[in-house]
Amino acid sequence: MERFGTKVVLITGGGSGIGRAAALRLASEGARLALVDISAEGLAVTAEEIEKASPGTAVLTVVADVSAEADVARYVAETVAAYGCIDGFFNNAGIEGTQNLIQDTATDGFDRVMSINLRGVFLGLKHVLAVMKEQGSGSVVNTASVGGIRGTGLQSPYAASKHGVVGLTRNAGVEYGQYGVSVNAIAPGAVLTPMVQEYLRQLNPEDPEQAAREFLSDNPMKRFATLGEVTHLIAFLLSGEAAFINAAVLTIDGGQSAKY
Repeated sequence: MERFGTKVVLITGGGSGIGRAAALRLASEGARLALVDISAEGLAVTAEEIEKASPGTAVLTVVADVSAEADVARYVAETVAAYGCIDGFFNNAGIEGTQNLIQDTATDGFDRVMSINLRGVFLGLKHVLAVMKEQGSGSVVNTASVGGIRGTGLQSPYAASKHGVVGLTRNAGVEYGQYGVSVNAIAPGAVLTPMVQEYLRQLNPEDPEQAAREFLSDNPMKRFATLGEVTHLIAFLLSGEAAFINAAVLTIDGGQSAKY
């Protein structure tokens, strides 16, 4: 099904994890893509996988730091120059940070997480929403987290940044709905991405599989979400099928957040 029919979707964090999986999913549905990541190597792998899975898909890759406003302005400008518009924006780039009590959390570590996870999302919204407002249309999906709607422990910088993403999402949706633009967020729980694997290694360096079992013991469905399940939600929210969903935060966590 090609419900995107050559629409242009911009994805940050497109070099790995959920960003790469979303790019592959959207390419299979006809989207033209602009992929942004700090890793040129990661972008190259994503582009290669897209060409194998969906030959002929238009893919622009831009190496950029989402926390640097000049880089954000550049990736937006390059996308518009290449395609003439931005129909969808998956504002996804983020990092986990380290696992510590607040008193043991390095201030520069806090600043790094906030600069990518929150400042990066803000800057993406700032520059992409200006384009969409001018167009009179567009759909944005920000990546929040269940850590953005409740406390998780030992992840204060990450949780604070994702709570901020939730606030930005709701405010942006309220501000830009009148211009034909929807802004929503997904709040994933346990998805076995490289970032989550690193988190599990930090919890139990000697036995990350045991950390995974303990992590999932609190989940009503007792398993990780698949990337396909997450990208199904992303594609839906970016499509015209979700046109009247706005300023919403949709959990995809197997019911984990309902227990708190």
